[in-house]
Amino acid sequence: MSNEQEVAGTGMSEGIGRAGTAVKEGVVSSLKGINEIEAEIVSLVKNTVSNTLRTAGSVAVETIDVTKDVVKGAIQATEEVGTGLILSTKSVAKGIVMGVADVGGDVVSASGQTVKGAVKGAAEIGADVALVARRAVDGVIEATKEIGGNVEEVAKVAVGGAIETAGTIGNTAVKAVKDMLVGVVEGVKEVAGAALPKPRPAAAPEVIPSPAPWVTGSPEAAQKTRGRRGE
Repeated sequence: MSNEQEVAGTGMSEGIGRAGTAVKEGVVSSLKGINEIEAEIVSLVKNTVSNTLRTAGSVAVETIDVTKDVVKGAIQATEEVGTGLILSTKSVAKGIVMGVADVGGDVVSASGQTVKGAVKGAAEIGADVALVARRAVDGVIEATKEIGGNVEEVAKVAVGGAIETAGTIGNTAVKAVKDMLVGVVEGVKEVAGAALPKPRPAAAPEVIPSPAPWVTGSPEAAQKTRGRRGE
């Protein structure tokens, strides 16, 4: 190989290396930006929900209405922008649960309503229902973990709510949502089994009855025989 070819080869390698580095740095920067945006959405939703419920005065009564209203607002925002529902759903769901928790509201109920609203809204605007369902479930579970709530109960309600709402859309939506949610709820025991179809129970083992007393060789028979001999 000539010196010119070696230099050209070196230059090409350096160029490819620079391209890879540039893409890596760009992706890292974008992901950092996404994380910052998600954190801002969580904070915005959390503060809005908690402040609204405090002002309302009746947390138990108003939670469902506030939850529906916030989910609807988030969906309308993505309609105006033209994208972002899948990206923002997790942050919105997380913010709702944390906001409800802040004022001592029912986190389990709020989680179910949030997921249902997200799935319904996704269907109405033609978004990917299964992906939105997954992001919503991830959001409420993540929030529940952070606030130290009952993760298993929230997961059951969230998964069940997603499947229930998908059922009002159609069989295809139900299948897509079930497929997407299988295995999503990591670290929560028996969550998927609580909402998804349960396997058939195994057949009970055959019970072999003990010998009747009058059967030769049984302890009762031997005892009776000894009793007769001693008579």
